[in-house]
Amino acid sequence: MAEIANGAGDGPPDEGGLLPVGEKPDSWAVWEADCWMSPKPFDGTAARVLNEPFPLEEEWQWEYEYHDHTLHSSLLHQTYQHGSVLLGSDRPGEYWTLVVTGPQRGRVWWLRDGCAAPYADCPPDQPGGGFLQWVRDWHVGQGWWRAE
Repeated sequence: MAEIANGAGDGPPDEGGLLPVGEKPDSWAVWEADCWMSPKPFDGTAARVLNEPFPLEEEWQWEYEYHDHTLHSSLLHQTYQHGSVLLGSDRPGEYWTLVVTGPQRGRVWWLRDGCAAPYADCPPDQPGGGFLQWVRDWHVGQGWWRAE
């Protein structure tokens, strides 16, 4: 990531472009999740834990899990705090992360209200699966999250 840029103020996101390593979007600490579904509220001021593995290996839509929310509360908090660096935000409640620890290392994930998903459904060493492809797409404002 630092080989491309340690932050860049240009690009499509509403919150100022690609973030410098270790920074958080302004909205990270204050966004109000409609589909958080955890008895423990989100703490955007908490330190992120990069040395713990990112917990997911496939898309997860917790907004459709109507059972006991205490069962997945820990996983939800780990998804937002463990094993990834924040890249930026398209809008409050929608965040891009680069996984740096665990089996998904090198993949870009999209965290949004109610779900988390990898940017592309292919390995990071193949076209479309890694950070370089994501940052190219994001910089010019194209990708599966936007109308092309």
